[in-house]
Amino acid sequence: MSNQEGGIKIICDNRKASHNYFLEERFEAGLVLTGTEVKSLRAGKANLQDAYAILKNGELYLINAHIAPYAQGNRENHDPLRTRKLLVHKSELNKLFGKSEIRGFTLIPTKMYFKKGRAKVEVALAKGKTGIDKRQATKEQEAKREMAKLSKRNRRD
Repeated sequence: MSNQEGGIKIICDNRKASHNYFLEERFEAGLVLTGTEVKSLRAGKANLQDAYAILKNGELYLINAHIAPYAQGNRENHDPLRTRKLLVHKSELNKLFGKSEIRGFTLIPTKMYFKKGRAKVEVALAKGKTGIDKRQATKEQEAKREMAKLSKRNRRD
């Protein structure tokens, strides 16, 4: 995936995040990676489907983010599901620590991208949706789609 917009190359999106969670606040974090992980990311071989972030010992870590092993790598290739450290400013970390302690909030990665050659992750403070919330969101999306169709049809007439 090479969607370029102002120096940003998107590697992968977590589209299910907005379906499964109410995304409250988003922020950008840098990633601490090994060489073969960077090469895999440049090839677009990443998945954020089951990933989440945790605060541990005053630092932020990305858990379960899958970065495929580099095809031309040797025995020193990386573990695809290893825990990766996220780099954020201390002030953002303190703000997140306060908000993530609130019951029901979790940190979900929504996007992974390159910005000026550096790997970044967009992490959102999220609250889980129930089945009723998901059905309501689906109804709203369908209503928006229907309104867009009608307005498009009216413009043609």
